Amino acid sequence: MGFKNLMSYRELFPVTNHLIYLNHAAVCPLSRPAAEAIGRLAQDMLENGSLNFACWSDTYDGLRKAAARLINGDPAEIALMKNTSEGIATIAMGLDWRAGDAIVAFREEFPANQYPWRRLEAKGVQIRWLSVTDPLGRIEEAARGARLLAISFVQFLSGYRANLAAIGEICRRRGAIFVVDAIQGLGAFPIDVRAMKIDALAADGHKWLLGPEGCAILYISRELQQRVEPVEFGWTNVAAYNDYGARDMALRPDAGRYECGALNTAGCYALRAALELLLEIGIDRIAPAVQSLADRIEEGVRAKGYETASARTAESGAGIVSFRKPGFDPDAAVARLKENHVFAASRAGWVRLSPHFYVLPEEIDRALDLL
Repeated sequence: MGFKNLMSYRELFPVTNHLIYLNHAAVCPLSRPAAEAIGRLAQDMLENGSLNFACWSDTYDGLRKAAARLINGDPAEIALMKNTSEGIATIAMGLDWRAGDAIVAFREEFPANQYPWRRLEAKGVQIRWLSVTDPLGRIEEAARGARLLAISFVQFLSGYRANLAAIGEICRRRGAIFVVDAIQGLGAFPIDVRAMKIDALAADGHKWLLGPEGCAILYISRELQQRVEPVEFGWTNVAAYNDYGARDMALRPDAGRYECGALNTAGCYALRAALELLLEIGIDRIAPAVQSLADRIEEGVRAKGYETASARTAESGAGIVSFRKPGFDPDAAVARLKENHVFAASRAGWVRLSPHFYVLPEEIDRALDLL
């Protein structure tokens, strides 16, 4: 595309023509390339049915390659999922748990990164609960003898961004599987699964990746693939899935072994386009822009007397800022913002704002003026 500066990409988000969109932590708007990718597929299917099925397969492979580039993984370590929950559940259900095994988990997590682990308590698995703000020494102590640690890259309410590199080092030292729910940070802040020693990572496309709902990626390292059995099992889990007459159930030799049946093809087209756009722009350029916008929100709401859900630092801040104060009705505040073409969210008694890189600083100021 040849754009020379970051804000030149704003024109690819037509939502900006009528909304100040501060709700990327919920569901993002599609970029023009992602929407057009769906449109091309729909038109082709309208005219040709599945005549061009080979292009679908190319898109699946292209999505795996783009996802791998985004996190410094390998395409053979990327499985295409319905959502983050399915990715996390694939790990939780696929390991051979035994009574007495221990998991380190965090109280502030979204249910998608709590419920799969809590269900294992019925098998005698112990959960060691921490807070995401606990010091690294406390995390290291809890990880001693633990089989797995699961944490979100960015917490859905507070916006706290975890130190994945440090936690990854702890997990490697302690021999714990390191699982990351990346949905609230991937696409806005860099992740390197190799450098951070992440064993598994799941993220749906519909937040900071600027893609559609119902299409997600699961990174699972080659090593962990040997320990996680596919629980959902259908015709595409096996190596010979393209041979419809075969009955050989040998698994695919890569992360495709966790894909059960036909994929969300329209979603894959859109998510591939979304990831390729992010790669073109560069996460190294997106991250400081998102951080700066969220810093502006925090400074503005604090100046108006609001309490924020976490204290931001350069290391722990992300794209989410939640705030409240006594006597404040968050639902009414969100409704007032919406009436004035500002889209935000109410979560658990807080107003949550979450801008992506293409939002303008003056749009943040306009939103703050409405509070």
